[in-house]
Amino acid sequence: MDALDGFDNERLAEELKKAKAELFNLRFQTATGQLESHGRLKAVRRDIARIYTVLNERKLAIRTDPSAAKEEDK
Repeated sequence: MDALDGFDNERLAEELKKAKAELFNLRFQTATGQLESHGRLKAVRRDIARIYTVLNERKLAIRTDPSAAKEEDK
């Protein structure tokens, strides 16, 4: 979770996009019976939830955006 705090919103959106693509691929592998590690499904879903949590907390001003903090320092 701490690693996500250091990312700006654009980077979080990229990470979210990658995680959703991975989740899609894992679900596809599950449907075709090729998935060996079902724990990865759970981990990717949790990662997606963590990213959404950080984005929502920033939207509600509970958590600060690191790029916004840098602009205020200038």
